[in-house]
Amino acid sequence: MPILISLASCSSPTQSTDDRRVFRYNQPESLTSLDPAFARNQANTWATTQLYNGLVELDDQLKPGPSIARRYAISPDGLRYTFTLRPDVRFHDSEVFPGGKGRPVTAQDFVYSFKRLLDPATASTGGWIFRGKVLENAAGEPVDTCFKALNDSTLRIYLKEPFIPFLGILTMPYAYVVPREAVQRYGKDFREHPVGTGPFVFKLWDEGNAIIYHRNPHYWKKDAQGRQLPYLDAVQISFIQDRKTEFLTFQQGKLDFLSGIRAGSRDMIMYPDGTVREDFRGKFRLQKVPYLNTEYLGIQQDPTNLRGDNNNPALRDKRVRQALNYALNKPELIAYFLNNVGRPGNSGFVPASLPSFSEKLVPGYTYQPDKARQLLRAAGYGPGHPLHLRLNTVAETKEYCEYYQKKWAEVGVQVDIDVNQGAAHGEMIDNGRAGFFTRSWLGDYPDAENYLALFYSKNFAPAGPNKTHFKNAAYDRLYEQAKLEQNTEKRYDLYRQMDRIIVEECPVIAAYYDEVVRLTQNNVQGLTPNPMNQLVLERVRKE
Repeated sequence: MPILISLASCSSPTQSTDDRRVFRYNQPESLTSLDPAFARNQANTWATTQLYNGLVELDDQLKPGPSIARRYAISPDGLRYTFTLRPDVRFHDSEVFPGGKGRPVTAQDFVYSFKRLLDPATASTGGWIFRGKVLENAAGEPVDTCFKALNDSTLRIYLKEPFIPFLGILTMPYAYVVPREAVQRYGKDFREHPVGTGPFVFKLWDEGNAIIYHRNPHYWKKDAQGRQLPYLDAVQISFIQDRKTEFLTFQQGKLDFLSGIRAGSRDMIMYPDGTVREDFRGKFRLQKVPYLNTEYLGIQQDPTNLRGDNNNPALRDKRVRQALNYALNKPELIAYFLNNVGRPGNSGFVPASLPSFSEKLVPGYTYQPDKARQLLRAAGYGPGHPLHLRLNTVAETKEYCEYYQKKWAEVGVQVDIDVNQGAAHGEMIDNGRAGFFTRSWLGDYPDAENYLALFYSKNFAPAGPNKTHFKNAAYDRLYEQAKLEQNTEKRYDLYRQMDRIIVEECPVIAAYYDEVVRLTQNNVQGLTPNPMNQLVLERVRKE
């Protein structure tokens, strides 16, 4: 079988590869590319993270720190970022290089990689990380000199205005470095012929069945004791789509970890209070940490594209929006449906996993059905004039929506649930045709600005992330001020002021702040979850 042969071939003649040096994980969602320019979802991100590096990377506290750049400096005005590269980083050995030997990475490689993201011919989903941020011409397009290689080891990036989270953005897989030679050799097929700098090198992709990586013998990182990373010899990615089969495979010891537990498996593994059932205690490790994800209900503020049942003017009454929020028992939702995986959305939109989060300083909505009824009466709704609404959702969240429906009915609001396919649902929301909808926002980088950008008036969907078309002059002023504020605590205070406006105006209902749940085999060491739900295998070992 080719996969087994490929795995066996990663060892030296004097060292046989055993199961303890092969890390196996499953990818149930579609993996479309190993090109970091298309690392738009978890599947692509996890796969590319093993193969590539960027200028900077996140540490365990989600703070950007050196990676290929051994140091960096930011000018006092926040407009100029200068990176000094390590001299010992090389691309993987590949046929695209003379003699098949990987060459050193230079600053020009980053200039090429970043400009490639912005090139329309690449059709990357990641150009947004630079658009609107780097230096632009009068037409609003990035200028040719916004990325400049001062010499082989010095890269400079010029911004059009200060943007505090910029280093965080540079930790994203979109900003990984790629060699021009490989992209030019393979063209569109670079997606399946990746050449990076990371701890593992690509070996095989049998689409729909498996991906195999081997240890990079020339990787530039070492551990604290001076031993070269990675510890593993190989990584195998499988593509089991059925979640029950995936869990059974994990139980059999054929997968080393699982991320995320679907409803059926969750009830089998965990009690409603979130603890592990006796049958499974000691058989594997369960880890749960806050996740950079807010599950919410959005309420469209702009009636321009709303039609029929989706165009209910009642939703443009703040009292109605607040009443819908007070009617929900969010702790009950998490206990009944999520086995206490998650935290009630009793603050603003910014999730609990970010350092600026404060339920005390940004108090949100708790379960107060009497207050909900009071607000509805004040808005003119009651037994003689019932309120009817339509909620748009997808099949995955229908069960939650039926719970919301029940709680709203208890305060006199009748809600019809309209279930759509995922793509159609997203298209309706982006084009302002859904008056009331379910959605989630998974952070692109660990800064509250990424969440608060959803309510900035210049970010209206479909071009930007403001799905509700929320517009508030005071909010916009605070957002523009926060983008420039270099003092961390002052910026956090601005973030909280903005989040309090969102709580008050209620264009969204924060249902819950998600959590990452991982199951790991007991012999796996060094695999630590974080709120970004990254998969970093360079320091993982199996004992």
